[in-house]
This record gives sequence, structure tokens and C-alpha cells, in this order.
Amino acid sequence: MKTDLDILREAAVEIVSRLQTAGFTAYWAGGCVRDQMLGLEPKDYDIATDAEPERVMVLFPGSTAVGKNFGVVVAPYKKINFEIATFRQDHDYQDGRRPQRVSFVSAEEDAERRDFTINAMFYDPVAEKLHDFVGGQDDLKGKVIRCVGDASRRFAEDHLRMLRAVRFASRLGFEITPETVAAIREHAGEIARISKERIQGELSRILLESQKAGDAILLLESTGLLKVILPDVAAMRKQEQPPQFHPEGDVLTHTVIMLNEMAYRDITLALAVLFHDLGKPPTAFHDGTRLRFNGHAERGAEMAHRIMRELHYPNKVIEDVTRCVGRHMHFMDVQKMRRSTLRRLIGSPTFDIEQELHRLDCIASHGMLDNHEFLQNAQEEMANEPVLPPRWINGRDVIALGVEAGPQVGKWLKTAYDAQLNGEHPDRESLLRWLADEIN
Repeated sequence: MKTDLDILREAAVEIVSRLQTAGFTAYWAGGCVRDQMLGLEPKDYDIATDAEPERVMVLFPGSTAVGKNFGVVVAPYKKINFEIATFRQDHDYQDGRRPQRVSFVSAEEDAERRDFTINAMFYDPVAEKLHDFVGGQDDLKGKVIRCVGDASRRFAEDHLRMLRAVRFASRLGFEITPETVAAIREHAGEIARISKERIQGELSRILLESQKAGDAILLLESTGLLKVILPDVAAMRKQEQPPQFHPEGDVLTHTVIMLNEMAYRDITLALAVLFHDLGKPPTAFHDGTRLRFNGHAERGAEMAHRIMRELHYPNKVIEDVTRCVGRHMHFMDVQKMRRSTLRRLIGSPTFDIEQELHRLDCIASHGMLDNHEFLQNAQEEMANEPVLPPRWINGRDVIALGVEAGPQVGKWLKTAYDAQLNGEHPDRESLLRWLADEIN
């Protein structure tokens, strides 16, 4: 039985075949060629051709010219949308993002305007022939990221390419060539001109796709990009920690180890790890005995919230990461918690992520997992009962007992619910009688 990827590939071959039958040159281009040569199954296919947009739209009815001035058409074929681009040369970059105009050229000239050699190859799936005009095949074999042509010029044209270099290197396990690294360092400050949304997109992919997300952060640091896109994260490099609790070193080293040890990839977890100790540098002080970071979790939550807002992360991600960062120190006290407090913690919608954050925090520092194991056992014990059961007492009950509407109602609701969660009363009636005595 054919898989979705089989169907996608067959459709991509047929598109090229239709263009070639009509008398045009047409190839697969870019990432799909790179992935195929690495033995990976492409998840999408871009088509490059010498057919101009108008001709492409005739050959593929229902097509949309999403970037007609840049020669880009989206063509629906077998219920799949394919991007078909006319070979082009870019001119007059002014905003560090996109060219002001293009001209249609040959496949070889098109390859020369692309970002990295491994992304600038073409493949003819009909003739089963590779077309490599820039040495991409050799760089794939050598496992290196190299700009097409002059690296400084490539990054001056589109500043986001600097983050893409880090992403590809980290995802593929490749090295960035020295001249490419030098050009990134030269232009690193210009990444600030790029929209926050585009930076967020690349950062998220770096955290989720890298073989080791922590090493990717180190690469951002060494190229000078980290201090521009995440200055508060870069500041963790200089923040020392008490060696008896953190023998691994400074805060950034600690965070890098955690990112590298993530058992699974999830953007909420990755950001929670990256930001969990943001508050340490601004709260650090020496009390005469050792360094302390009082209130760093709460301060870090505020900083993380601001950063994610600036980067335009979804509200749900911002809310969950902020909660994880702000509460990560609570896990130190789980074995001392009242049952009601513990049940609230385990019943939190972000508990699984918070628990993994705590595990990573421990293994990247002192290595003690007793609190983590305690929570695992507690979670198993509570698995057969509602972690957060419905409240027996509501606001109307509290008001009926003589409490005026206002903040005091919430206070007594919390008191009643804590007593319920602690198992201090067998049923609603007993709890209500006890609450009446407490209020009066």
C-alpha cells in the first residue's frame, strides 16, 4: 500500500514530466534534493523550471501566482499544492530580506543566487540525473555548510540566512566552514533587522530539529547571533553558580546540558528549559557564604514572558512556558507538601512538562532524582482517583454562610477545597458544617 510520501513523490515526478513534455526544463530543487541525497525521505518538493509563471498557470489550471513578480506559482496537483518557481536571479536587496526585482535566467545562474551549496542542487527525476553547479555534492560528503559564492554577500542579501546556517549545521550534524562563520560574525548584528516572527520561526526549528539543541545554542553564541536575538540568554554565560550545587559550571553551561539531554522535543519544554534560569543573573548576590538567586524563578518567568511576547509565540505557549519557569523551584519541596498542594501540582495541565524540566535540572547539576522519583510514585498513586476532583463547595455556599461577595469568598473557597483535597472530611455536608464553624 502506498504511503502519503509515496503519493507525494509520484505527483512531484509527474509535475516535472508535464513541464518537460511541454518543452520546458524542469527539476526538483533545494531541500528535497539535499534530503534525498542524504537518504532521507523528502516531506515536500519544490520545482524549478525555465517556464515563466503564465505558462505554468496554463499547464496547471487552478494555480495561484503567490509571487508572480518573483516567478513563484503554487499549483494544485492531485490535491497537493506544489511550489513551482521560474529560474531567477535576484537584484537590489535593500531590507536584508528580499530582492526588489528579479530576472529570469538559466538553472546554473539560479543556483548561484541560492544560500548554501547543499541547498542549491537540482535533480531531474525523469532522467534520474543530478545537476550540481556549485559543489553541493562534495559539501554533503564533507558534511559542511558553505555559502554559494561570497558568504558575506549572501548574508548581506538575506540576514536570516545566518540563522539558517546554524539550523542546517545543527540538524544535520555538519560543520560550518571557517569563511562562512567569519561572515556570520561580521554580519551578526544585522539579524536585528529581521522581523521577530521570522527569528522566532528559525529559533523554534533550531530547538526542535537540532541533533543536540544545547550545542545549537553554543553555535549561536560562538557566531555572535545569540547576544543579538536572545541577549538575556547570552548573559547567562557570565553567571557563576555555587559549585556544591552546580559543579557543571555557569548558568548557560547548565542550560546547554539540559537542552542536550531532552528526552523528547516539544516547543514548550524546549523554551522552558532555555528560559528557566533567566532570572539568575539579575537576582544574583553573595550573602557572605555563597551565591544566591532569591526569587530568580519569578523574575525569570517575567523575563521569559516578555521575550516570548516580543517573538510572537502563541498565547498558549507563552502561558505554559511562563508557568513552568515560574514554578520550577517548587519541585524542591514536593516531599514536604500537603496532599492538597501536591494534588494541585500533579493536576496542573503542564505537570508532565514541569516534571521533565525538573528531571533535566537535576541531571544537569547535582544529579539527585529523589524528588522526581517521589513525584512519579505520587502520580501513580493518584492515577485511579481524580487528581483535581470537582469542588464540593461553591461561591454561593460561602455567601450563604454570611461572607460578603468579594475577595474573602475566594479565600474561603480555597480553604474549603484544600480541606477537601486533604481528605479531612468524608462528604460535602461534613465539609460545609466545618466551614460554617470556621467562618463564624
